Amino acid sequence: MAKSESWEWVKAVVVALVLAIVIRYFFFAPIVVDGQSMMPTLGHNDRMIVNKIGYNISEPDRFDIIVFHAPQNKDYIKRVIGLPGDSIHYEDDMLYINGEAYEEPYLDDFKAETDNKPFTGNFDLSEVTGYETIPEGHVFVLGDNRQHSKDSRHIGVIPYDEVVGKANFVFWPVQDVRLVD
Repeated sequence: MAKSESWEWVKAVVVALVLAIVIRYFFFAPIVVDGQSMMPTLGHNDRMIVNKIGYNISEPDRFDIIVFHAPQNKDYIKRVIGLPGDSIHYEDDMLYINGEAYEEPYLDDFKAETDNKPFTGNFDLSEVTGYETIPEGHVFVLGDNRQHSKDSRHIGVIPYDEVVGKANFVFWPVQDVRLVD
């Protein structure tokens, strides 16, 4: 009788481990925010859940916060600004996508706190990437802390197949548990 009960426990543990691995690999993964490039939206050492569901088969939406594989075998977390076919430029601290001005309310608090103006320096997509418009299957990303972020202005456009998933839930530290967008 004890042998049968032990075997049942072994089977239950194996099933639990397989389920945990499948969920971690295909659906959700934890990530630790490293650095200040996404402040004030995300802080250094915030722990988040990355939602991988659907990101292998569909494209990110504008202003999603995504995790992607970046150079030097690192994962970065940034905000999607431009989608395929978009023309992007910044002028006088205003984002223009396809010639239309876009508000970025998630930057308002940080803009108000900094004395270093402009918060986002002027640039044109072609100056920083060599593309007139964002190529098919790619996105243009920026960190929310524009003055301290290594993003598409430095590493170029991001291919969809490098996108791990969308990050929108902070689970640690406990006092900062929240959804972000």
